[in-house]
Amino acid sequence: MRKLRIMEHVSLDGVIQHEEDEGFAHGNWTVPYRTPAGLAAVVEAYGSCFDLLLGRRTYDAWAGFWPTAGDSPMANGLNAATKYVATHRPESLQWGPVQDLGTDILEGIRRLKSTNGPDLIVCGSSTLTSLLLEQGLADEVVLLVYPVLLGRGKRFFSDRADPCELAFVSTQTTSTGVLLNTYRYVGALRPAGH
Repeated sequence: MRKLRIMEHVSLDGVIQHEEDEGFAHGNWTVPYRTPAGLAAVVEAYGSCFDLLLGRRTYDAWAGFWPTAGDSPMANGLNAATKYVATHRPESLQWGPVQDLGTDILEGIRRLKSTNGPDLIVCGSSTLTSLLLEQGLADEVVLLVYPVLLGRGKRFFSDRADPCELAFVSTQTTSTGVLLNTYRYVGALRPAGH
């Protein structure tokens, strides 16, 4: 059975949006905090062999960048990974190897997790991330927390998401103050005193 890890770059106030679209004024806010050592920690967190589970918008954004990003451990890993995509337009998937999750996305993810193969990594895909946590399909959450407050932008958790509990596993700190925090998914948040 495959493990499913959610990996997100997030501000201290929970923003994961990076693109300068939809009126978002702070695109590329992670750039000043990137270092070779930080990249090495991210590559290590991904692991040497993995597949990707992506929402369609993230897939399209990455398909426009990673195939031409050149030779690097990150680009090579992402390009080699099988991309499993939540989409209503599977015929237009070009960046491969790629498969769509089918019309019932949750069933497609459950079926995929029950197979043998590399771990599945979810990045971006905020709608999919909330769904995975609500359904108990995520095994780990890895948050790269940047020392910035953005105020506005797409959030890691939807305000409609059910509360859940995570158990702390580990943390690393980069020289620019980015925290790489790993948590294990526990389940629905238990009321206090229970």
